[in-house]
Amino acid sequence: MQVSEGALRKKKFDLKQTGRWFKYKYLLLLRAKGGPSMVATGFSIGLAVEMFTLPTVGLAFFLIFPLVWLLRGNFAGALIGFVFGKIIYVPMAILFNKPVGSLVVPPGFKEYLIHHVPAFLANVLKGSLELIVGGMIVGGVLGLIMYFPIMLLLRLHASRRKDRRRLRKEHQHAMASGLPGDAD
Repeated sequence: MQVSEGALRKKKFDLKQTGRWFKYKYLLLLRAKGGPSMVATGFSIGLAVEMFTLPTVGLAFFLIFPLVWLLRGNFAGALIGFVFGKIIYVPMAILFNKPVGSLVVPPGFKEYLIHHVPAFLANVLKGSLELIVGGMIVGGVLGLIMYFPIMLLLRLHASRRKDRRRLRKEHQHAMASGLPGDAD
Protein backbone atom coordinates (compact mmCIF):
# COMPACT_ATOMS: atom_id res chain seq x y z
CA MET A 1 0.00 0.00 0.00
CA GLN A 2 1.46 3.30 -1.09
CA VAL A 3 0.88 6.53 0.85
CA SER A 4 0.99 9.81 -1.01
CA GLU A 5 3.45 12.52 -0.06
CA GLY A 6 0.56 14.91 0.71
CA ALA A 7 -0.92 12.48 3.22
CA LEU A 8 2.44 12.22 4.98
CA ARG A 9 2.76 16.00 5.13
CA LYS A 10 -0.66 16.28 6.78
CA LYS A 11 0.30 13.90 9.56
CA LYS A 12 3.54 15.67 10.52
CA PHE A 13 3.45 18.25 13.27
CA ASP A 14 4.10 21.65 11.76
CA LEU A 15 4.98 24.41 14.19
CA LYS A 16 4.46 27.08 11.54
CA GLN A 17 0.94 25.84 10.83
CA THR A 18 0.17 25.70 14.55
CA GLY A 19 1.31 29.29 14.97
CA ARG A 20 -0.87 30.36 12.05
CA TRP A 21 -3.84 28.49 13.56
CA PHE A 22 -3.41 30.27 16.91
CA LYS A 23 -3.12 33.63 15.16
CA TYR A 24 -6.27 32.85 13.18
CA LYS A 25 -8.18 31.91 16.35
CA TYR A 26 -6.89 35.08 18.04
CA LEU A 27 -8.18 37.21 15.17
CA LEU A 28 -11.53 35.40 15.28
CA LEU A 29 -11.74 36.21 18.98
CA LEU A 30 -10.90 39.88 18.41
CA ARG A 31 -13.51 40.12 15.66
CA ALA A 32 -16.13 38.09 17.54
CA LYS A 33 -19.78 38.77 16.98
CA GLY A 34 -21.01 41.13 19.68
CA GLY A 35 -17.68 42.86 19.98
CA PRO A 36 -15.34 43.45 22.88
CA SER A 37 -18.11 43.46 25.47
CA MET A 38 -19.07 39.83 24.82
CA VAL A 39 -15.46 38.66 24.83
CA ALA A 40 -14.74 40.54 28.08
CA THR A 41 -17.90 39.08 29.64
CA GLY A 42 -16.81 35.60 28.66
CA PHE A 43 -13.31 36.16 30.04
CA SER A 44 -14.74 37.40 33.34
CA ILE A 45 -17.06 34.39 33.62
CA GLY A 46 -14.22 31.94 32.99
CA LEU A 47 -11.96 33.66 35.51
CA ALA A 48 -14.65 33.81 38.19
CA VAL A 49 -15.58 30.15 37.79
CA GLU A 50 -11.94 29.02 37.90
CA MET A 51 -11.50 30.61 41.33
CA PHE A 52 -13.70 27.92 42.88
CA THR A 53 -13.45 25.00 40.47
CA LEU A 54 -10.46 23.24 42.05
CA PRO A 55 -12.05 22.65 45.48
CA THR A 56 -15.22 21.40 43.74
CA VAL A 57 -13.16 18.73 41.97
CA GLY A 58 -13.69 20.40 38.60
CA LEU A 59 -17.48 20.30 38.67
CA ALA A 60 -17.75 24.10 38.70
CA PHE A 61 -16.43 24.07 35.11
CA PHE A 62 -19.91 23.08 33.98
CA LEU A 63 -21.21 26.42 35.29
CA ILE A 64 -19.44 28.16 32.41
CA PHE A 65 -21.97 26.93 29.84
CA PRO A 66 -25.16 28.33 31.39
CA LEU A 67 -23.43 31.51 32.62
CA VAL A 68 -22.06 32.31 29.16
CA TRP A 69 -25.51 31.73 27.69
CA LEU A 70 -27.35 33.76 30.37
CA LEU A 71 -24.94 36.69 30.43
CA ARG A 72 -24.45 36.69 26.63
CA GLY A 73 -20.71 36.14 26.85
CA ASN A 74 -18.28 34.63 24.39
CA PHE A 75 -17.42 30.98 25.02
CA ALA A 76 -13.87 31.24 23.65
CA GLY A 77 -13.28 34.24 25.90
CA ALA A 78 -14.58 32.21 28.86
CA LEU A 79 -12.13 29.41 28.12
CA ILE A 80 -9.25 31.89 27.94
CA GLY A 81 -10.34 33.38 31.27
CA PHE A 82 -10.58 29.87 32.72
CA VAL A 83 -7.01 29.05 31.63
CA PHE A 84 -5.74 32.42 32.91
CA GLY A 85 -7.43 31.64 36.23
CA LYS A 86 -5.51 28.36 36.44
CA ILE A 87 -2.26 30.31 36.18
CA ILE A 88 -3.09 32.68 39.05
CA TYR A 89 -5.14 30.25 41.19
CA VAL A 90 -2.53 29.17 43.76
CA PRO A 91 -1.44 32.67 44.85
CA MET A 92 -5.07 33.84 44.86
CA ALA A 93 -6.16 30.85 46.95
CA ILE A 94 -3.44 31.41 49.53
CA LEU A 95 -3.69 35.19 49.71
CA PHE A 96 -7.42 35.78 49.27
CA ASN A 97 -9.76 32.79 48.84
CA LYS A 98 -9.00 30.98 52.10
CA PRO A 99 -8.92 34.11 54.33
CA VAL A 100 -12.11 35.56 52.79
CA GLY A 101 -13.82 32.17 53.09
CA SER A 102 -12.86 31.83 56.76
CA LEU A 103 -14.27 35.29 57.45
CA VAL A 104 -17.59 34.49 55.76
CA VAL A 105 -18.21 30.87 56.85
CA PRO A 106 -19.48 30.71 60.47
CA PRO A 107 -17.25 28.65 62.81
CA GLY A 108 -19.72 25.85 63.56
CA PHE A 109 -21.16 25.64 60.05
CA LYS A 110 -18.75 22.94 58.85
CA GLU A 111 -19.74 20.49 61.56
CA TYR A 112 -23.44 21.25 61.04
CA LEU A 113 -23.14 20.76 57.28
CA ILE A 114 -21.12 17.56 57.55
CA HIS A 115 -23.87 15.85 59.55
CA HIS A 116 -26.58 16.82 57.05
CA VAL A 117 -25.01 15.83 53.71
CA PRO A 118 -23.96 12.45 52.29
CA ALA A 119 -20.58 11.14 53.46
CA PHE A 120 -18.76 11.52 50.11
CA LEU A 121 -19.84 15.17 49.86
CA ALA A 122 -19.01 15.79 53.54
CA ASN A 123 -15.38 14.78 52.95
CA VAL A 124 -15.05 17.19 50.02
CA LEU A 125 -16.70 20.05 51.92
CA LYS A 126 -14.82 19.46 55.16
CA GLY A 127 -11.44 20.48 53.77
CA SER A 128 -12.44 23.00 51.17
CA LEU A 129 -15.53 24.91 52.28
CA GLU A 130 -13.55 28.10 52.93
CA LEU A 131 -11.83 27.80 49.54
CA ILE A 132 -15.16 27.32 47.75
CA VAL A 133 -16.94 30.21 49.47
CA GLY A 134 -13.91 32.51 49.34
CA GLY A 135 -13.29 31.55 45.71
CA MET A 136 -16.85 32.45 44.76
CA ILE A 137 -16.57 35.88 46.36
CA VAL A 138 -13.02 36.65 45.19
CA GLY A 139 -13.75 35.22 41.73
CA GLY A 140 -16.82 37.40 41.31
CA VAL A 141 -14.95 40.52 42.36
CA LEU A 142 -11.93 39.62 40.21
CA GLY A 143 -14.20 38.94 37.22
CA LEU A 144 -15.83 42.35 37.61
CA ILE A 145 -12.47 44.07 37.96
CA MET A 146 -10.97 42.31 34.91
CA TYR A 147 -14.01 43.00 32.69
CA PHE A 148 -13.15 46.67 32.17
CA PRO A 149 -9.45 46.43 31.23
CA ILE A 150 -10.12 43.51 28.87
CA MET A 151 -12.98 45.39 27.17
CA LEU A 152 -10.87 48.56 26.87
CA LEU A 153 -7.92 46.64 25.40
CA LEU A 154 -10.17 44.96 22.84
CA ARG A 155 -11.77 48.29 21.91
CA LEU A 156 -8.32 49.85 21.54
CA HIS A 157 -7.25 47.02 19.25
CA ALA A 158 -10.43 47.41 17.16
CA SER A 159 -9.97 51.18 16.81
CA ARG A 160 -6.32 50.76 15.78
CA ARG A 161 -7.35 48.19 13.21
CA LYS A 162 -10.01 50.55 11.89
CA ASP A 163 -7.49 53.42 11.63
CA ARG A 164 -4.98 51.22 9.78
CA ARG A 165 -7.66 50.17 7.29
CA ARG A 166 -8.70 53.80 6.76
CA LEU A 167 -5.12 54.92 6.16
CA ARG A 168 -4.54 52.02 3.76
CA LYS A 169 -7.65 52.97 1.77
CA GLU A 170 -6.61 56.63 1.63
CA HIS A 171 -3.15 55.63 0.44
CA GLN A 172 -4.59 53.33 -2.25
CA HIS A 173 -6.98 56.07 -3.38
CA ALA A 174 -4.13 58.60 -3.61
CA MET A 175 -2.02 56.11 -5.59
CA ALA A 176 -4.90 55.32 -7.98
CA SER A 177 -5.68 58.99 -8.66
CA GLY A 178 -2.03 59.81 -9.38
CA LEU A 179 -1.64 62.27 -6.53
CA PRO A 180 1.79 62.48 -4.95
CA GLY A 181 1.80 60.62 -1.70
CA ASP A 182 3.83 58.21 0.33
CA ALA A 183 4.81 56.12 -2.69
CA ASP A 184 8.50 56.20 -1.71
